[in-house]
Amino acid sequence: MDIKHLVDKAYETKSLKEIAAASPAALQGVSDKDAQHLKDAFNIKTVSELANHKFIRWAQAIDTLAQFEK
Repeated sequence: MDIKHLVDKAYETKSLKEIAAASPAALQGVSDKDAQHLKDAFNIKTVSELANHKFIRWAQAIDTLAQFEK
C-alpha cells in the first residue's frame, strides 16, 4: 500500500506500526496545532488513538448505517 498521500514526508518510509504510534500530526493535513487541539479536547496523542476514538467510531457507524436507511 502506498501511504505517501496519507502521511507527511517524514513518515513516508516509516512502518505502519510507527505511524500508528506517532502524533496525529504525522497525517497529511493535520498540523501540530491541530494535534494539540485533539490532545487537549479528547486526550488523543497518537494516530491509533484517533482511529479508535469512540466519537470517531460512532460517527463512522452512523454514516455507514445512514446509507442503508429508507
